[in-house]
Amino acid sequence: MNKPTLDEKKISRVVIAGGGTAGWIAAAALSKKLGELLDITLVESAEIGTIGVGEATIPPMRVFHRLLGIDEREFMRATRATFKLGIQFENWGQQGDRYIHAFGKNGRESWLAEFHHFWLEGRVRGIDSEIGDYCLELQAARQGKFATSTQSSINYAYHLDAGLYAQFLRKFSEQYGARRIEGNISGVEQCVESGNITGLRLADGRLVEGDLFVDCTGFRGLLIEQTLHTGYEDWSHWLPCDSAVALQTEGDNAFLPYTRSIAGESGWQWRIPLQHRTGNGHVFCSQHLSDDEACSQLLGGLDGKPLTDPRVIRFRTGRRRKVWNKNCIALGLASGFVEPLESTSIHLVIAGITRLMQCFPYDGISPSTAHRFNRESREELEKIRDFIVLHYHLTRRNDTSFWRYCASMEVPETLRERMELFRDSAYAHQAEGELFRVDSWVQVMVGQGLVPRAHHPLPKLMSTDELSRFLAGLRENIQRAVSPLPSHDAFVRGYCQAEGCLD
Repeated sequence: MNKPTLDEKKISRVVIAGGGTAGWIAAAALSKKLGELLDITLVESAEIGTIGVGEATIPPMRVFHRLLGIDEREFMRATRATFKLGIQFENWGQQGDRYIHAFGKNGRESWLAEFHHFWLEGRVRGIDSEIGDYCLELQAARQGKFATSTQSSINYAYHLDAGLYAQFLRKFSEQYGARRIEGNISGVEQCVESGNITGLRLADGRLVEGDLFVDCTGFRGLLIEQTLHTGYEDWSHWLPCDSAVALQTEGDNAFLPYTRSIAGESGWQWRIPLQHRTGNGHVFCSQHLSDDEACSQLLGGLDGKPLTDPRVIRFRTGRRRKVWNKNCIALGLASGFVEPLESTSIHLVIAGITRLMQCFPYDGISPSTAHRFNRESREELEKIRDFIVLHYHLTRRNDTSFWRYCASMEVPETLRERMELFRDSAYAHQAEGELFRVDSWVQVMVGQGLVPRAHHPLPKLMSTDELSRFLAGLRENIQRAVSPLPSHDAFVRGYCQAEGCLD
């Protein structure tokens, strides 16, 4: 009888290379849901820092937390989190523009036509309103209000301290049997015959053996790239920003329930309010702006006193050609990067580990499973990429060479088709397995000035009085819902105030 290869053996030992947010999300999910079947080890070194600026999230994170049974208040206190209803984009369409991409739905759609077709018909008939007037979350964000309860349908996410989140998940994971090994990985052992990874060699000589390895080593991709030479597909021609500078400032107790994204001359700045501080950063293109210029622009636009020195981060947008190669699965920055404009970084880690749990190769790794995993991961990231590229390309700015490049560049065919469909007929859609909904596409395209030439004829069947009453009723219902809400900072104080914060 032939000796079984690793691919034919049961998988019981999972080794996660690297900690940080990605590593501990993986450990938390695997230990809680599959811990009785698996031995889970995470290897990280305190000497190796993490990027640690992924502090804004999107609503699917709440589903992940419910899956793991994480208490929201406990999590928010531990990570000094605040609530997030969306992102305010400033100066993206043109200088002086401002709109919010919120997490809620726009109005009320019908079976034949989405709500924005009714809104567009109202504009034609002189009913003056903004698409954001019909979104509860957007109006609450604009007014700085927030509240939630078990009966509430408001859709939200979080601003959080990524470092504290990793600590929170480490404690959670260790309660369910995950084991942490402190050590610097100095080498990766492979099977001579198959090329599969068999163990991680630490600087002190220890060998951590496993059956399946999860690469959470960030941009360097120690396992997926440096060891397995998987290859990388570069997207910098669509997403030319390749650097970021980040720092923290003193917080403002009257913090807003949304992230700010402020477009500059060669990139954009983020502003993320937490209970104890504000996260600030400047994403920029080094071909158009030097590090010193980027730091100067960031420091010149701060609202609070700096708590840290500026830290420059380099990156290259794109994806690994495979995120599952042999017996290694890459998560987080090791798998690819599309920059944090729509706060998708933590979501992609969660999506990746959820996908792995759904098809976990307990009885052995099959090529078909890895192939499907890679295809779904690729399609997911490409759809997110298109949405990010939309923000850059759909601009009327021509004040700098950076924005002129973005406006004139060739975009992916999938994105070009979406923009043409909306421009020609106001048609917007959410593809199968796609993260961003119709409401998101509409808010960004309208917010950045893409005006449809035509829309669905269904609203034309309504009289002007009927359409006016319909639209006014929706606006009034939203204002009635938003009006009694407390301010965001007041709700956070009563719901999840962290020790030593907001005093």
